[in-house]
Amino acid sequence: MCGIVGYIGSQDATQIILRGLQRLEYRGYDSAGIAIYSQGKIEVRRDAGKISHLFELVNAAPLYGNLGIGHTRWATHGEPNARNAHPHLSSSSRIVIVHNGIVENYRSLRDELESEGVQFQSETDTEVIVQLIERYLSTSGSLISAVRKTLNEIQGAHGLVVFSQDEPDKLIAARIGNAGGVVIGLGDGENFVASDLPAILEHTRRVVFLDPQQLAVITRDTLQLQTIQGALVDWSEHQISWDPVTAEKGEYRHFMQKEIHEQVRSTTDTIAGRVDFSTAKVHLAELNLTREFAQSIRKIFIIACGTAYHVGLVGKTLIERIARIPVEVDIASEFRYRDPIIEPNTVTIAISQSGETADTLAAMAEARKKGSTLWSIVNAIGSQVMRQADGFISMQCGPEIGVASTKAYTAPLIDLYLLAVLLADLRDSISSETRFQLVSDLRRIPNLVGTCLDREAEVIEVAKLFGNVSNCLYLGRGINMPTAYEGALKLKEISYIHAEAYPAGEMKHGPIALIDKNLPIIAIAPKDPWYEKMLSQIEQAKARGAKIITVASEGDEQAKYLSDRVLWVPPTPWLLSPVTTIIPLQLLAYHIACQRGLDVDQPRNLAKSVTVE
Repeated sequence: MCGIVGYIGSQDATQIILRGLQRLEYRGYDSAGIAIYSQGKIEVRRDAGKISHLFELVNAAPLYGNLGIGHTRWATHGEPNARNAHPHLSSSSRIVIVHNGIVENYRSLRDELESEGVQFQSETDTEVIVQLIERYLSTSGSLISAVRKTLNEIQGAHGLVVFSQDEPDKLIAARIGNAGGVVIGLGDGENFVASDLPAILEHTRRVVFLDPQQLAVITRDTLQLQTIQGALVDWSEHQISWDPVTAEKGEYRHFMQKEIHEQVRSTTDTIAGRVDFSTAKVHLAELNLTREFAQSIRKIFIIACGTAYHVGLVGKTLIERIARIPVEVDIASEFRYRDPIIEPNTVTIAISQSGETADTLAAMAEARKKGSTLWSIVNAIGSQVMRQADGFISMQCGPEIGVASTKAYTAPLIDLYLLAVLLADLRDSISSETRFQLVSDLRRIPNLVGTCLDREAEVIEVAKLFGNVSNCLYLGRGINMPTAYEGALKLKEISYIHAEAYPAGEMKHGPIALIDKNLPIIAIAPKDPWYEKMLSQIEQAKARGAKIITVASEGDEQAKYLSDRVLWVPPTPWLLSPVTTIIPLQLLAYHIACQRGLDVDQPRNLAKSVTVE
């Protein structure tokens, strides 16, 4: 869960950056580094391991200067080691960069640069960016212009900070898409930049948040914001309270809104450290999964409650389709009471955001008693659900404060996708070509999520039209049937509107009797294997006078024709489509609740961790 800290001013940049990185340690990372402009050149210290080790490196070879950047990294391209740790230097060592995100087209860009004679020093996608900046600097004459040209060439969602030893009076920061936050701290004769507020709150309460597609030029005394195309942007300063709760919300009205928008970062972090795109290999170290054990598995149970149960329903399709292992999904509170038949070579996967869910723990105990191997997918490190499992996958979400879960829904969807690919690889149930395609599809997900978030204004307009309804019916099929369940749950949880979700194919077997002009239908109909069937069921609802809101793939004219309103999502590989189709439904529930004046983060009668049966 990469972290960024930068400083320009009159103080010792080294200690400010190191302390800032320490405050971002909660995100998780596998390497850390720092670059300081010192005595006319850029000095770098970096290595795999924790920030405590970086302190040791700096103590052994001290750095002093008033300009610098630092980074904590989860590996995506290349294993965690000193060579691949950030910051990264250009070939001439005159430009340095730290970066969060995944360069989707890095392979073609790297091939192009290597054909021009550029010699890369790492396996990372990030180095492509700094080498492109150096290429364009030779023709543009200014660092700002070179950065702008580079940003227009790379694909994906990104947050980055750059400086050059030839222009040591400035830092350049940029945010492309919804690649997590980039926040600038304003001081007196000094300025700061970071990926999140805790890194700089020790030094300033005055901050400016960078919007997507914006670039900042930061000197010790000035701040200038531009679009990526170069147009100047007016900016406003925010005063952050020292109250940690207010500080954590940052620019957002509620934690839930913040956490919805953090899904670009949480999906990136979920992939990072677990996928090597160059070899298309998945690594889930905490599972201790061997080829022999993977090949011995005959059946998998998934047990969970609420939102996590909906994750499990998607996981069933993923594991069965990719790894070809039979999967049963149970609501945890029902699992032990049905006396499940657990035969040898069975794995039970427990999914829990809090890791303390009483029903899930009881179901795990039942599975253990019957001889099952236990795995868990959990967001709370050290929780009981994690400790009681034989192996675990940690959700890379960071803290989730809002009671209605959002990023702890999308992150474990990717965890289960990764698990399915890993199992299929170890069991030799997919070809290498298929594995490469499945892994390559992951590279696009953070940017696709960001595209969904860019459409928030359109969702708000739909919320205004339908915010006063009393009932809703959500319909989905196949891998997006659980999306309907989760969308309805979000609306119930925070807006207190009765919402029911149904498999669309079952509509004729009862729910169709409810349909009239007063019952909005929310249909999840991206272009997946069930697309034509979903259109048929939308037509049946429309014929009975229903108002139709459709979650559809961009450019789908047929869905647009059949619908009163469309919540567009970008075309997404269908096995990963639940990650994008849920985003507009989370936003819809959130904005309807806001419109109704409700307490979004603490809805009535609900708790974040359900520790009683």
